Amino acid sequence: MSKTNWNLNSANFLRLGVLLLGAFIVLLPLLVVFLTSFASSGATLEVSPKTNWTLANYRDAWQRGKFLLAFANSTLVAIAVTAFQMVTSALAGYALARLKFRGKQALLLVVLATLVIPFQLLVIPIFLVLKWGHLINTYGALILPTAVNGFGIFLLRQYFQTIPVELEEAATIDGANRLQILWRVMLPLARPALVTLFLFTFIAEWNDLFKPLVFTTRPELRTVQLALAEFQEQFTNNWPLMMAAVTIATVPVMVLFLIGQRQFIQGIAATGIKN
Repeated sequence: MSKTNWNLNSANFLRLGVLLLGAFIVLLPLLVVFLTSFASSGATLEVSPKTNWTLANYRDAWQRGKFLLAFANSTLVAIAVTAFQMVTSALAGYALARLKFRGKQALLLVVLATLVIPFQLLVIPIFLVLKWGHLINTYGALILPTAVNGFGIFLLRQYFQTIPVELEEAATIDGANRLQILWRVMLPLARPALVTLFLFTFIAEWNDLFKPLVFTTRPELRTVQLALAEFQEQFTNNWPLMMAAVTIATVPVMVLFLIGQRQFIQGIAATGIKN
């Protein structure tokens, strides 16, 4: 084996070792949570429970936390917000990527500026607007404040710019208008970016505790994170039961990410490229 090949193999092994170490550090807390959820009542946090393993914690956590309604509410809110963001981001992103109009760059800067403003700073004006519209304690209070997002607009704008303009010109020659070009040409090609936006938005809404806590007080509007917070207050000393509840709330988004991870990586990689 030549010296060059030896150096390349050594570098590859080093990279692999660093990646495995990083993966272990990231996954260790999740492993502790998962394994502790199978321990018997009264056990403490540990990587390998020494007591008998049981599935009773999951049954008890599901029943005591009343997660069925919370899952339904979180799913409804997450899907609605994701649908709104994908529609608004596609329309605005395409306009900023392809259309020519006065104030385009200034509008893009405004969109980017919204990314640095924490949502918590806007909570009072948003609350007042929702109160004026009689939307407090409704699904509208959980959906409308995040129905439009600057990140989604910028993400799709960047991806649309990687698509050759010649494809749009060919569609225009065939008689397609702007909306038809967007629907039939741009969106099918932007599937990785759309999947990326879907995952970002759905996971963010599923994990959101702030909006349900501030804008709702009705028990029938409890989301998964609010139910989990209330559950943790009631069972602070029962670690296996708490970890079972955490696992129940986490598994859906983990499965969703694993399903769409390939498109997610492609979308993130392509949005940094510009023709």
